[in-house]
Amino acid sequence: MTVRFFVCVSLSCIVAGALSSPVAGQTNQAAGQSETILRTPWGHPDLQGAWTNSTTTPMERPADLKGKEFLTEEERALRNPDAGISAFEQSTIMPTGAYNDFWLEKGELSLRTSLIVDPPDGKYPPLTAEAVERRQQQRGSFANSGFDSWTDFSTYDRCLTRGMPGAMSPGFYNHNYQILQTPTHVVILVEMIHDARIVPLDGRPHVPDSLEQWIGDARGRWDGDTLVVETTNLRQPQRVVEERFTRVDADTIDYRITVTDPAEWTAPWAALMPMSPASGPLFEYACHEGNHSVPNMLSGSRAEDPAE
Repeated sequence: MTVRFFVCVSLSCIVAGALSSPVAGQTNQAAGQSETILRTPWGHPDLQGAWTNSTTTPMERPADLKGKEFLTEEERALRNPDAGISAFEQSTIMPTGAYNDFWLEKGELSLRTSLIVDPPDGKYPPLTAEAVERRQQQRGSFANSGFDSWTDFSTYDRCLTRGMPGAMSPGFYNHNYQILQTPTHVVILVEMIHDARIVPLDGRPHVPDSLEQWIGDARGRWDGDTLVVETTNLRQPQRVVEERFTRVDADTIDYRITVTDPAEWTAPWAALMPMSPASGPLFEYACHEGNHSVPNMLSGSRAEDPAE
């Protein structure tokens, strides 16, 4: 039985036929391996399904694990306590408290001490001087001072997009992805802020440099049994994101991402964020319909304005 999914972005629509069960696997003899590769009817490795990369492994290596790439099983058990999070816990960036355990999808703590694998120290490369200045001027929902208008808030605050690589990076909830395939396209539907990434595989060039997009312009190709996706034309014009999706087995996609942006970081960086099957289908993430924070923060700022 074939289930058809319809995904539309602006004026571009693509119909992706996803099999309810994968085609019988084929042995990857070309690589000299004996594992079975799940494949689509047209022969591509089958990446389809609902996946999650939720994890409690931090993006950057904690300071107390400097020089340590992997935890032991005993260390992982000690760093993975069962204690919950209260909505009343306060922090510097959330002085009024935030989410409790009901909202969180924690995932598992891996043996890796950081998702970043390059640079080898598990840290982002240093920011450029221009990026440091730019970040000091940026506002957002975590600012502790007043807001002048909606332009003070990020696209994430306004439920528009997390951009790239944010859309594919794990966090505290909803980091789930539906992958659909046809012989000529791959569609990655992102639950968080409902981005839909349509990736052509037909070798077409990227759109002109003058056309910038929130989620960028993605182009894909197969490198053996690995799907390679290059994204350009982001709102950060010098940024290039390369992703590599490799179906390792029925329960794992090896997902690796490399980000190059000489306007932001002094060197490229790479992260490893494995995907595992999600526990159920993706549902609508209706962020903006219930987004009261932006008008409430603007109203609060107006109330704090000095009387003229």
